[in-house]
Amino acid sequence: MSAIPELHRYTVDLLADNHAAIDADLPSLLELLFSRSASEDWHKAGTFKHHLLGVYRSLALWDQPREVRLLGLFHSVYGNEYVNLTLFDRERERDTLRAALGEEAESWVSLFCAMPRTRFVQAILEGQGIDGQGLELADDKGRIVRLTPRQVAAFIVVTVADVGEQWHSWQDEIFSGYPYQQRRDLAPHWAASLWPGPLKPPANILNRLSRLLHALHSLPATTGIPIPPAFDQGRGVIQAKNEAAASALYWQVITRMQPLTESQTARHLLESAIDNNPWVGEPRLLLAQLAMTQGDWTTAEAQSLAGLHALQAWGTAWDKRIAWEGWIAWARILLQSARKRKWPDSLGALNGLGLVE
Repeated sequence: MSAIPELHRYTVDLLADNHAAIDADLPSLLELLFSRSASEDWHKAGTFKHHLLGVYRSLALWDQPREVRLLGLFHSVYGNEYVNLTLFDRERERDTLRAALGEEAESWVSLFCAMPRTRFVQAILEGQGIDGQGLELADDKGRIVRLTPRQVAAFIVVTVADVGEQWHSWQDEIFSGYPYQQRRDLAPHWAASLWPGPLKPPANILNRLSRLLHALHSLPATTGIPIPPAFDQGRGVIQAKNEAAASALYWQVITRMQPLTESQTARHLLESAIDNNPWVGEPRLLLAQLAMTQGDWTTAEAQSLAGLHALQAWGTAWDKRIAWEGWIAWARILLQSARKRKWPDSLGALNGLGLVE
């Protein structure tokens, strides 16, 4: 458990891969999972192994019940409508996972893999399933899937963790319009298809994710599923135009597309990015570094602390060119430096920065 006040109780253990400190059974569960080639499978922003660990990390930082965390860790192992990543055979190996995960968690994994996930997201965004009566979904073969209110809440949370962990600008393009995406032929859109693309932060997914989390407030508290801290614990909803603006403004600064002699212009762009999207940490960390370069220690401390909190509220990076762990480490260096009021005055000195507690 972390004794550092700015850090979630699991952050240090997650950074250290100290899985047993979070769940005594987690090392053996990971051994079972990774024995099925999860570390070899490609998945959006990396490998399937890293994706599953990233989803679990978010759910742990969101203080979700154990069965929800295990659902996140095994959420696609029977395959689903999006991916052909069947690590366990649903017909022959359910007993294997049932013994490992427990009855409820395995049944949720099976149901989550079998249900029409796009239709589920559409239904929640359209206000269905949040009246405390549960939700019925028809798959493409006309079969009905029935979800209890507790399952609806858990599946919303895991969906947000799942989508948030993997989404960057490549999926903005190939899954354009999600969850109402339409078929687009690959050949005429060849440029959009080239993976991984520029790895820009997403410009059109947080609006949907914020609305999914906001829907949790309409479900009964008796579901026992905590509302994640992202988007001010689901109270905030980011508008599509604000999300797009924040992504573009941040990209202008981080890729040095604005005049390089005008640091104040960069600061204005970052402040505007934060105004448009206060829910992600990376623009705040850029602003904190720029503020220290200008000797504004108060702003630097406030923004680096807010950025650190935002990274933990998500459990995944918004700017996926750098892993979440790297952004956390950078945020802590910035916060430490701002509090000490000490920052390098030469470019070479930046190379020697290190976190010292």
